[in-house]
Amino acid sequence: MEVCRRIKEGHCYVAPDMLREFGRYDRDPAKYHRALKLPNPKTGVDFRVDLGYERFLAPEVFFSPGICLSAPQGTPSLPRAVDDVIQACPIDTRRALYGNVVLSGGSTMFKNFGRRLAADLTAATSRRLQPGATAIDITVRSHAMQRFAVWFGGSLVACDPGFRAVCHTREQYHEYGPSICRSNYVFRDV
Repeated sequence: MEVCRRIKEGHCYVAPDMLREFGRYDRDPAKYHRALKLPNPKTGVDFRVDLGYERFLAPEVFFSPGICLSAPQGTPSLPRAVDDVIQACPIDTRRALYGNVVLSGGSTMFKNFGRRLAADLTAATSRRLQPGATAIDITVRSHAMQRFAVWFGGSLVACDPGFRAVCHTREQYHEYGPSICRSNYVFRDV
């Protein structure tokens, strides 16, 4: 997994436009192709990895899930999911939410991830605006804890004194199965 993370964060990137990126790559493959020689973490023996289109296709799945054969039909892109969630919020909070989109998790570490998310959200909101309306300011934020933010947030919740009262035990999970997770006291108002 460490090798994958290093390749993902060190060599992959989010392209502003997938089709144009194919054209750029095809015009000058030497500029974009990477041949990596990496040690196998278990054996220490070096192996070679050639990265071509994969450098921008891997993260493109977040923005165009249809390119992945295993994605169910109609799977929304990440920008669409973010936009849908914000649109489901009260109207008076939407501009503030669009102005404070925070990246979290290791997969947001791709180069230009935040820039592409902001551009796609800007395009989505601009299509809905009435002529002459004030544009919606989209701000996508990166931060020092970005890679570990999900874990960090979970650890804060687990440290809360009330956490034990609402969590299920391993024994309960084995007795009732996965459905017990959908009937948690925490989600009673959802």
